[in-house]
Amino acid sequence: MTPRIRFWAEAGTAALSGFLCVLTLVWRDWLEAIVRVSPDNHDGSVEWLIVAALLAVAAAAGVAARSEWRRHALRA
Repeated sequence: MTPRIRFWAEAGTAALSGFLCVLTLVWRDWLEAIVRVSPDNHDGSVEWLIVAALLAVAAAAGVAARSEWRRHALRA
């Protein structure tokens, strides 16, 4: 029995959010390079908000995926 699609969506969201969080820590101007707009005039405040938000999403999605995985393991 394979896990539900919900598990894969949550795990993928956690992985992508975690990757983007690390990317933002390493290369702070990646978002400004893509959209060509600097909402904080290069002072870094928006980047720290992005890091915090991505970390929260990664943690929440990771916990949800773990819960879904445990539900799957109990059914199997």
